[in-house]
Amino acid sequence: MMQDNDGEDDGYDISTLRGRDYPTIRQFTVFLENKVGRLMELLRKFDGTGVRIVAINIHDSTECSLVRLVLTDPERGREILERAGLAMIESDLVAVELPNDPQPLLRICTALLSSEINLVQAYPLIGLQNGKHAVALMVDNCEIAADTLQRKGFRVIEESDLNH
Repeated sequence: MMQDNDGEDDGYDISTLRGRDYPTIRQFTVFLENKVGRLMELLRKFDGTGVRIVAINIHDSTECSLVRLVLTDPERGREILERAGLAMIESDLVAVELPNDPQPLLRICTALLSSEINLVQAYPLIGLQNGKHAVALMVDNCEIAADTLQRKGFRVIEESDLNH
């Protein structure tokens, strides 16, 4: 049970602000017009803010581009994107450190397959402070994926690991 500001028990047990207790990171998918310079404008929004982009994935079509971003400070990043008036959606991803193995992605995919988890998207995380390599995964069930990977001995990365 949690206590409120006056010390009384409020009857709620809030394990995280996002209402879950399994580790994920947030991805922002930003919709941009497919025009020269639009990506640069988006990236400049983070200049001087202290928010680093640690993953980017771009899906381009004739009319628009979908730019997927993982940021070191997702709360602040959301504020920046909202203030810029950009159309976006927010999704949860599972991020996992690559094991020291000749085929780390094969090991990760084998672990996910053992729990019948479908992989929708994958891309590398860059510039992690510990110098390790990691991959961000969009899966059909983050909770089961994170649990499976942890049980199989993988280190699942949390948002707090991105901002060190």
